[in-house]
Amino acid sequence: HYYITNNLSMLRKLLLTPTCSRAMGAFAAAPTPGQQAIFDKEFKYGAHNYGPLPVALARGQGVNVWDTDGKKYFDFLAAYSAVNQGHCHPRIVATLKEQCDILTLTSRAFYNNVLGEYEEYMTKLFEFDKLLPMNTGVEACETSVKLARKWGYEVKGIPENQAIVLFAEDNFWGRTIAACSSSSDPSCYTNFGPFTPGFEMVPFNNLAALEEKLANPNICAFMVEPIQGEAGVIIPDDGYLKGVRALCDKHNVLWIADEVQSGCGRTGKRSACEWEDVKPDMVTLGKALGGGVFPVSAVLTSDEVMLCIKPGEHGSTFGGNPLGCKIAMTAMDVLENEGLYENAQNMGNILVDELRKLPKDIVDVVRGRGLFCGVEIKETESFNAWEVCLKLRDAGLLAKPTHGHIIRFTPPIVINEDEMKECTDIICSTITSFQ
Repeated sequence: HYYITNNLSMLRKLLLTPTCSRAMGAFAAAPTPGQQAIFDKEFKYGAHNYGPLPVALARGQGVNVWDTDGKKYFDFLAAYSAVNQGHCHPRIVATLKEQCDILTLTSRAFYNNVLGEYEEYMTKLFEFDKLLPMNTGVEACETSVKLARKWGYEVKGIPENQAIVLFAEDNFWGRTIAACSSSSDPSCYTNFGPFTPGFEMVPFNNLAALEEKLANPNICAFMVEPIQGEAGVIIPDDGYLKGVRALCDKHNVLWIADEVQSGCGRTGKRSACEWEDVKPDMVTLGKALGGGVFPVSAVLTSDEVMLCIKPGEHGSTFGGNPLGCKIAMTAMDVLENEGLYENAQNMGNILVDELRKLPKDIVDVVRGRGLFCGVEIKETESFNAWEVCLKLRDAGLLAKPTHGHIIRFTPPIVINEDEMKECTDIICSTITSFQ
C-alpha cells in the first residue's frame, strides 16, 4: 500500500519515478487522468484502510466489469466470493427492486411478513432448527461466539467467565476487535490491543493438536473455515473435517464452521463441509447470501444452542429486514436451481488443470476446490504477485494478492466454458511473460 505522502500531486510524481516503478509494477499501464482523479479523491477523503488494485469500476454484468473508461475485464475476485451468482444477476436485482417498493426495514421491534418465510426456507435447505439473521460475515461469526459461550455456561456447565473459544491459526473472519483477538496475523492484531480474553488458537489441519487442546473442559467451541480463504485457499487433508466432527463430539465442544466465503456454491457444493459429508453444530453464512447486492448474513444451529439466547440478549437493527430476506431467498434459489454447484466444479477443474501447467519457477503451488483457487507466486527480484496482478489487469482480468505472494482466482460461479478458456489463456500468457 504505497502511501508515502499526503500531497497527491507529489505522490503521483514519486510513484512514476524509476525508483518506485517496482511498487506500481514496472510494466503496468499508467492510469488515465479520469481514473487517477477517482484514486485521488478516495485517497484525500477516505480512510487508508485498503490498498486497491488501481482500476476504477463503473459497471458489472455476469462475470464482467467495466472501468470508467469503458474497458472490459473478467472479475476473478468476485468481491471475495460475495458475487458468486455474477454481477447484477437479473432475478436478484428484480427481487431487490420489487421489495424496495413494498417494505425495506421494520427493525425487530415488530414482526414482518418475510422473516419467518426466510427462516423456514433456510433452515429446511441447510437442515438446521433455527436461524439468527445478521448483515455481515463478521457479525455472523461474532454471533456464533456469543451463542457458543452462552451454551457453554448454560448447557455444558463451564464456570462463569471461564469459557474458551478455540480458533484455527491463520484464520480470517473480519476486522472487529474480537476477530483481531483471535488472529495469528500480525497485520490484523498489531497495535489493536488489549484483546478479547477467552480465545485460544490451534494449528489448522492438525487433529492431534486439536485433540490436545479439546481436553480442556472449559472449551465451548472450535471455529474453523473448512477451507481457509484469506490465508491463501488452504485446503485441509481429506478426513480433517470428519476428524473435527468426531473430536468435538468426544469432548462435548461445539463445532462452528465459518462458511462465509467457502459456502453458497464457491467450492461446488452448497457448503464446503459437504465435501466430507459432515455437519457442524453451527454454520455462519454471508457474502453470496446477499447475491452481491445487499449485505445479508446468518447463523444456523440447533434449538439446544439457539434457544440459549433470550429476548434482549442479542440483536441487529437491520438483521432480518424484509429486503435482505427476500434477496437472500432469491440468491439461494439461483444457486440451487441454475446448475451453479455443478458448474463451479466443472469450471474449477478446467481452471486448476490449466494453472498446474504453469512453469514451476514462477508458480510453485496451485490449490483449488471448485472455483475456490489460489496460486503461490515465487517472488524474485524481477517480479512479485502484485506485479502479476497489474499485468493481468492490463490484459483484461482482475485478481488480487493475499499475504503478498498468493493470488486467489475466484470468479463468479456463473462463468461458462468459453469464458473460462479465454481467462485461462489470459492468466497463462501473462504469467509466462515473466519468464
